[in-house]
Amino acid sequence: MMTVETSGLRDQLGDTFTYGEAKQAGVGDRRLYALRDSGEIISLGGGVYRWADAPPADSDLIEIAERVPHATLCLETALARHGLLDAIPAAIDIAIPRGSTRPALQAPSRIHQFDPGTFDLGREELHVGARRPIGLYSAERSLVDAVRLRHLEGSDVAWEALRRWLDRPGRSPAQLVELARKFPRAEPALRQALEVLL
Repeated sequence: MMTVETSGLRDQLGDTFTYGEAKQAGVGDRRLYALRDSGEIISLGGGVYRWADAPPADSDLIEIAERVPHATLCLETALARHGLLDAIPAAIDIAIPRGSTRPALQAPSRIHQFDPGTFDLGREELHVGARRPIGLYSAERSLVDAVRLRHLEGSDVAWEALRRWLDRPGRSPAQLVELARKFPRAEPALRQALEVLL
């Protein structure tokens, strides 16, 4: 049961907050851990906390959004979110700009470092219940990445996702080819895949 004091603290901190923000709000370690131990707050890892009665959300994605600047869902994770794969990946595929510090996360994740020059191409925002959105690559960008990185991710994933995308109404292979031109060596591989599937 939330007390008046706890309710005021929640209003001050919001649904999700960090250890540092709790300290700034005057919450000592003993009180913070008591809130955690009583089940009023949940530790998401890396000093990120969320009130237990906050609106339902994916705690792994909240941790990533809160702790990893520019984190963007990519490859199999993005393809699954766009309905282009049936399988739910065992770990969350996250792209960060090459040269960024690789984060240590509690959430099961695979970190991929992408070229900063093309990092924002096809990048959209996805609101997951964190204070800032997480990035999500568009279906088209995710397909181009799956094809260009098929030697790492597996060509069967790329071909299945590409087949499903082509089966959707209003999809044009020219869209993909145009995007693939912006990545080194991606266009020939994509054209070859399209020739096989069309």
